[in-house]
Amino acid sequence: MSTTAPQPTPGPRKGVLGLVFLTVFLDMVGFSVIFPLFPEMLDWYVAEEGPDSLVGRLASWLETLVEDRFAVIVLFGGLLGSLYSGLQFIFAPLWGGLSDRRGRRSILLITLTGTALSYVVWFFAGSFALLIVARLTGGIMAGNISIASAAVADTHKKADRAKGMGILGAGIGLGFVVGPALGGLASGWDLTSSLTDLPGINPFSGAALIAFGLALVNLVWAALRFPETREAGAADGAPEKRSLNPFAAQGGLAYPGVHTLNLAYFIYFAAFGAMEFTLVFLAAEHLGYGPRDNAWMFVFIGLTIAFVQGGVVRRLVPRVGELKVASLGMALTLPGFLVIAAVTRTESAAILYVGLALVAVGSSLVMPSFSSLASRYVPDDRQGFALGVFRSFGSLARVVGPIAGGLLYYGLGALAPYAIGAVLLLMPLGLCKRLPAPSAQAPD
Repeated sequence: MSTTAPQPTPGPRKGVLGLVFLTVFLDMVGFSVIFPLFPEMLDWYVAEEGPDSLVGRLASWLETLVEDRFAVIVLFGGLLGSLYSGLQFIFAPLWGGLSDRRGRRSILLITLTGTALSYVVWFFAGSFALLIVARLTGGIMAGNISIASAAVADTHKKADRAKGMGILGAGIGLGFVVGPALGGLASGWDLTSSLTDLPGINPFSGAALIAFGLALVNLVWAALRFPETREAGAADGAPEKRSLNPFAAQGGLAYPGVHTLNLAYFIYFAAFGAMEFTLVFLAAEHLGYGPRDNAWMFVFIGLTIAFVQGGVVRRLVPRVGELKVASLGMALTLPGFLVIAAVTRTESAAILYVGLALVAVGSSLVMPSFSSLASRYVPDDRQGFALGVFRSFGSLARVVGPIAGGLLYYGLGALAPYAIGAVLLLMPLGLCKRLPAPSAQAPD
């Protein structure tokens, strides 16, 4: 029979929430610093290693898929992102399950250390192969968000968890705004002329150094300030189906609503990922947007998400509940997709931003509500594992969504990812109707 760790007092709860926010914020900043560098990275590695190298053949293959140079660059970035997300899909449940048994703090310190090491490898990635190793390491160690989510669940009663998940989501949203901005600034910081004695120094080592610095601050801060929110051994008696296959691992979560919720989350996030990935193509093709315009577009999305998750969700969920808030979010996202699709006919920036506002607000309502439900549907001693599996389905969506979106965009036209995505959103909206009310689950 499993035991349950005691609930912390309100003081530690507030401290943990602030630390969780900082942890995921710094994590996302370090992760997204690389995004603006993809164009220069592709050109530099191809020039450095030649057309017959791995990266040269990859660039050639992408050019056979699409003729647009901008599209080749975005697809290159999408493939690197998919590599990271695919490994996160596999390993997030493993880290979450370990945190149930060994404690949140110790596992978080391991994943933060691994993340920092991945940036060290990137710093010395004078070859494309080492860059791949860096992304592989980062993906394997990407358990920080699922563990941070579990720490929120540990320190918040079930009825208050959406508030905590909203703050966590705000940290993620702000991180995705600040990270690319820092990456853009770091693109002009070339260390190859000043650090000639170090092997593997490349034009992107400056950005890697910034990411490592942030990861190191995150690690030291967590080591000094992050309290243990889950006693080691508290989940030793809980049955768990251990597997590197999250589909099989989910078999250990035989609680009402869990599988349906994970499916709804995957479909929603895959549709969202297809929209997000093809957005820069749409804006460039129909509005003539360049990198700076695209940057402002994502700043608008990120700030909107941070505002709604950090302020609106924490007030709305206690009044109406997670299921209604999630359904409202999907009901806003669906017309948002259609409004964005209208840009292909109107070529209006105002129309685009109306659609982006609907999508950003809608997703801001869905994500923390789903995270809270994933936590509330399982016992206290399964939080890390359940949230790891839940987050892993989001990572899988990050793999499937961009690939599907790119194929739809170039196969069926610019309208396809948004129109088909809007239809797909009817599925998670319908699945939400089948989810049990959280109040029907085990009490706090």
